[in-house]
Amino acid sequence: MTDLLNILLPPGRISLRVGLYFGSYNPVHIGHMAIANFFVEYVDFDQLWFVVSPHNPHKSKENLLNDYDRLEMMHIAVGNDHRFRVSDIEFRLPRPSYTIDTLTYLSEKYPDHHFSIIMGSDNLKNFHKWKNYESILEYYGIIVYPRPGFSQELAADFPSIKIVQAPQMEISSTFIREAIRSGKNISHFLPHGVWEYIDKMGFYKD
Repeated sequence: MTDLLNILLPPGRISLRVGLYFGSYNPVHIGHMAIANFFVEYVDFDQLWFVVSPHNPHKSKENLLNDYDRLEMMHIAVGNDHRFRVSDIEFRLPRPSYTIDTLTYLSEKYPDHHFSIIMGSDNLKNFHKWKNYESILEYYGIIVYPRPGFSQELAADFPSIKIVQAPQMEISSTFIREAIRSGKNISHFLPHGVWEYIDKMGFYKD
């Protein structure tokens, strides 16, 4: 799929091709990591950055763990894998956090990087509500992976968005939280070390 990135790259010298994988990661689970692994190996990004979001303006804050702990679990999940980087940039930007503001900041700070957004197909339904979504389409690549129930019709209004056939993951952070609340041991649904951190801190039990 290297040709996909070549299509998305703007003219000029680019030293690093970075996929930005935004999320609240509440908590990070093996589905997130599997999707990230797919993108760095099959779409040929130089790096994938997990951008941990403080609060999605289109989602409720209910059950959202504090910023530090979600960031810490993300660092635990990534470990020493040089293909990945954990970013807390949105913690330091004005809130609520909007993707276009983050992209603008990163592009100014890293002018020789090209950033593309990685997102699940479920986000397409409300993409037209994103702040300055037209600018995101014009200046940044958007690569979408299918979620269960995905219909190609959702992408019809955004022809510049690229769809890749990544493995579909039905696991969700909501499932993880509900399972923990029910007293289930779901240690194998989480990256190594994340389950221990959650259990030690007593997260999601209430």
